[in-house]
Amino acid sequence: MRGITRRALFAGSAVGAAGALLPVAGPAVAGPRAARASYRAGYHFTVPEQWKNDPQRPVWIDGSYHYYYLHNADYLAGEIGTAWRLATSTDLVSFTDRGIAVPKDTTPNGDVWSGSAVVDTHDTAGFGAGAVVVLATMSPHDGPADQAQYLYYSTDGGRSFTPHGTDPVLPNPGVRDFRDPKVIRDEERDRWVMTLAENDKVGFYHSADLKSWTYVSGFVRGGIGVLECPDLFRIRAGDGTPKWVLGVSANGKGAGLPNTYAYWTGSFDGTAFTADAADPQWLDHGWDWYGAVTFDKRGTDGALDEGTRYAIGWLNNWDYAHITPTIDSDGFNGTDSIVREITLKRGGDGTYYLASRPVAALDRYVSRTVTLGDLEVEGTRLLDYRGTAYELTCEITWDQLTGAGMQLRRSPDGVRHIDAGVHRDYAYLNRRPTVSPDLTGRWQESHSPFDPARRSVRLRILVDRTSVEMFVDDGRYVHSSAAFPYLVDTGLALFTVDGKAVFRNTVIREFRV
Repeated sequence: MRGITRRALFAGSAVGAAGALLPVAGPAVAGPRAARASYRAGYHFTVPEQWKNDPQRPVWIDGSYHYYYLHNADYLAGEIGTAWRLATSTDLVSFTDRGIAVPKDTTPNGDVWSGSAVVDTHDTAGFGAGAVVVLATMSPHDGPADQAQYLYYSTDGGRSFTPHGTDPVLPNPGVRDFRDPKVIRDEERDRWVMTLAENDKVGFYHSADLKSWTYVSGFVRGGIGVLECPDLFRIRAGDGTPKWVLGVSANGKGAGLPNTYAYWTGSFDGTAFTADAADPQWLDHGWDWYGAVTFDKRGTDGALDEGTRYAIGWLNNWDYAHITPTIDSDGFNGTDSIVREITLKRGGDGTYYLASRPVAALDRYVSRTVTLGDLEVEGTRLLDYRGTAYELTCEITWDQLTGAGMQLRRSPDGVRHIDAGVHRDYAYLNRRPTVSPDLTGRWQESHSPFDPARRSVRLRILVDRTSVEMFVDDGRYVHSSAAFPYLVDTGLALFTVDGKAVFRNTVIREFRV
């Protein structure tokens, strides 16, 4: 996937829901800690300035994660094209900006799109043992069949990269949408494996040296839009069963499915992937977790955790990617989800699925804890708390009701809010009552399944200035959506529908990163 020019500039304001103007200045937010009038996230990764979109799979190098992402330094000037910018982190909560690593427009091929970086430990490519090699898509003439895969390499630990000539290492065979190479090492067979997005197919390729690639098989799945940003990894379930997972970013909205990260569990023999089931599962059911990548979890000694992976996604959607107040208030457009820890679990029906939880290191950044205990609610209960960036956890229990949840970022008059909770047979996140980036009004409330016979649910909700991420129960389902509440909308309320509930062990945590 690539970054593109900004479609419109809104001087001093941004377009909100139903065409409403979203103010970017105003009084400081009231609450336990004064906040400046800013839409920059409090504890999520944001680009320092201008534009970002796709995350590139972070790589463990010399004791830290190297996180590359697509960045356009010319966004405000209206110029197209992305480079790879680098940030490093030891804990995946706090990041240090390292500037441009893979520049754009330094070869006749133009800008650099999505791909992946690998550490060539055994010097298979000839750039030296430990060289960092990037395979990325470029499209010199922006033609529909012009996308091809190019190689860059680094001999300084991934800080800066040099192009390996100007010819592609994997030319386009005449295929529309031929992009986003994801490369993994197959140590068992002493070769590299690439997955490549090819419209409604994921292609599989082999290479001995990262420079010459051979097509070996394909996995086809239609009905969920153009497939992008493929992902292939092996993970061991909690019961000890190893599984392979094939993931893609896909737009399933036309079929009533999410527009995020679809995945299949199955087997991989080094050449072909065989899915356990035809239909994909989804790692996020919200509207804004796109271009997501998963990556190895490493210990401080670099040891691989076979039972856990990390994941990060772009908190945006191409349907409204350029409608954001952040570019005018803070000079940037680009926010990521919190990094997640991903584990493989087996459900009661025998199906394996990926469960998500916020990265454990977030606990080290807690700056304030508000313990509210057990709260009985019937109807709406306004809490004595104000905030724009926090985490809310609780378990809701009941005997009989239709629904229960929270009103987040509630306005002083109670009209505007973001609703999160359960209702009959689904869990949901609804941004309609606040300022939403979706001007069509169609993509406001996201759903995931919920057993109506149950009498309890555990919710962990991460609220930040322009996003909400809801983790349901053990993270079997997650909803991530962008929203742009007024900065004065800082209230919090609990509610029930047609009954009484107890919100048990209700805790609010704030973070300082």
